[in-house]
Amino acid sequence: MSASPSRSTRSRTIAVMLAVLFLGGCGNGGGDALVARGRQVYLAQCIQCHNANPAIPGPVGPAVKGAARELLDAKVVRGEYPPGYRPQRPTKVMPPQPTLAPDISALAAYLK
Repeated sequence: MSASPSRSTRSRTIAVMLAVLFLGGCGNGGGDALVARGRQVYLAQCIQCHNANPAIPGPVGPAVKGAARELLDAKVVRGEYPPGYRPQRPTKVMPPQPTLAPDISALAAYLK
């Protein structure tokens, strides 16, 4: 049996890559570079589980539009919730992604 990815997996990967290239390359009318960077990070790192539109729930992750920087820092970087936060879903499938720490401000600006 071959270890190569299935046709649908390859097609989905190509579609995601094209979306990242297309949306990441589009200008935002002279808007904020931080928001543009946040959009790039979101499209590259988050849409596997969250919807490409952050206001809509994804197949695994909840809608994240309006997520506070404190929540993003805690959940994305450390894999935990801030004190007193009540999660939208009871799952714990999202692994910490500490390599995104430098982009949390950009991600928060995009999701604002």
